Amino acid sequence: MTTTYLRQARTADLPVIMKIINEAKAYLKQQNVDQWQHGYPEQSDMTADVAAGLNYVLIRDDVIVGTATLQRGIDDNYKVIEQGTWRGAAEATYTSIHRIAVAAGYRGQHLSETLITNLLTLSLQLGYADVRIDTHPENVGMQHVIKQNGFEYRGIIYMHEPKEPRYAYQLQLK
Repeated sequence: MTTTYLRQARTADLPVIMKIINEAKAYLKQQNVDQWQHGYPEQSDMTADVAAGLNYVLIRDDVIVGTATLQRGIDDNYKVIEQGTWRGAAEATYTSIHRIAVAAGYRGQHLSETLITNLLTLSLQLGYADVRIDTHPENVGMQHVIKQNGFEYRGIIYMHEPKEPRYAYQLQLK
């Protein structure tokens, strides 16, 4: 029987997390998607996420097969949205899912959806019913995963560095 669960990342997980991130960068490049092709996310980004207790890993049969960061509160990148609006009050706090990736050998097993589902549950447990996520306009695969998890397209946001457009999505849990 297969056992799959989410846990908070530990410093010792960083080499595996970076391997998964680098595999995702290579995969996006193969797909001709410009996302993550300019350095970001780097080791320092992931180290900071782990140190802050914001990074989580998906475990399948004792192997780390995915990673994602769950930011809490207000995300500076989401303060301005174009060609749409966020639902709810402007000052509402939320979680935002970032830097999501699945190990190369585990693609095609719907683990991105499993990872997001677990992060939705965690968001509610932490007291957040509003969850946001974004992806590159060319990242059709991630757009599909996001929509499959019930997120609604809300508009375009811009990442600060480098300033690049991203499709923004939101899901309000009950």
